[in-house]
Amino acid sequence: MRKLLMAQDLGDLNKAVQEALEIKKNRYAYKHLGENKTLLCVFFNNSLRTRLSTQKAGMNLGMNTMVLDVNQGAWKLETERGVVMDGDKSEHLLEAIPVMASFCDVIGVRSFANFQNKEFDYQETILNQFIKYSGKPVFSMESATAHPLQAFADLITIEEYKKKERPKVVLTWAPHPRALPQAVPNSFADFMNEANVDFVITHPKGYELCDKFVRGAKVEYDQDKALEGADFVYAKNWSAYQDPNYGQILSKDMSWTVSTEKMALTDNAYFMHCLPVRRNMIVTDDVIESPQSLVIPEAANREISAETVIKRILEKL
Repeated sequence: MRKLLMAQDLGDLNKAVQEALEIKKNRYAYKHLGENKTLLCVFFNNSLRTRLSTQKAGMNLGMNTMVLDVNQGAWKLETERGVVMDGDKSEHLLEAIPVMASFCDVIGVRSFANFQNKEFDYQETILNQFIKYSGKPVFSMESATAHPLQAFADLITIEEYKKKERPKVVLTWAPHPRALPQAVPNSFADFMNEANVDFVITHPKGYELCDKFVRGAKVEYDQDKALEGADFVYAKNWSAYQDPNYGQILSKDMSWTVSTEKMALTDNAYFMHCLPVRRNMIVTDDVIESPQSLVIPEAANREISAETVIKRILEKL
């Protein structure tokens, strides 16, 4: 395994989940794999769960771990070719990447969509530059279009808590005051489409996601109807993907907030969210604090998803 961006990079998802559950039983069983190996985590954007869980995963595997905050103490980096660098960016990513790579064995990259150029974002320009120019295995810690470590952790969590062989899983849009990327819902759709679940996406019209991730999933514009009989409810905001509204907020309809009344439509479903969450916009206090809320165990599984991915990479070095 040399890279992680999509679910297909993990191969058989059921095998990947079972491997993750075995790792969770003894997360230090593979420390020998990372001995004298270095993990570099490069952050172009803020992070809490991703930073801590990925560092911990690397340490579980016996690796040295380094973190570079590109916007905190490093030179400002230019990312596009052909630019006359007469502004505030002192170094080009095409020189910075091979320099970074000379100090490590595996690289994790976190770089959000900028919403300024849809083509730039959806071509995964920054992540693919790392893949092309580093010569090292590269995995996404959330990119412009995807967050596979989160979706993998979500799938592990569903496997741990499901009460039936093929549960109904609903991804629902919810309101938010800011324009957010599509990365989390994209990856959640990508992984759920490959998993043994009855998957439904619900959102207001205008919030359709990229076909590459949605594929054959059922899309229901009536949230109440979508929630009927659900076993898991995954709430997440995202901005518009479709042109000409890419990256824009089209609605702040508070009727889409996941409340006790909404959850009553389900089959006593578990509530999920990637965190951080805007309370009483995405979800009400009573729902996120209920016994059916999985947001904490879901976040804890980020360590396990990251460790499974890094373990597989180390096994191929």
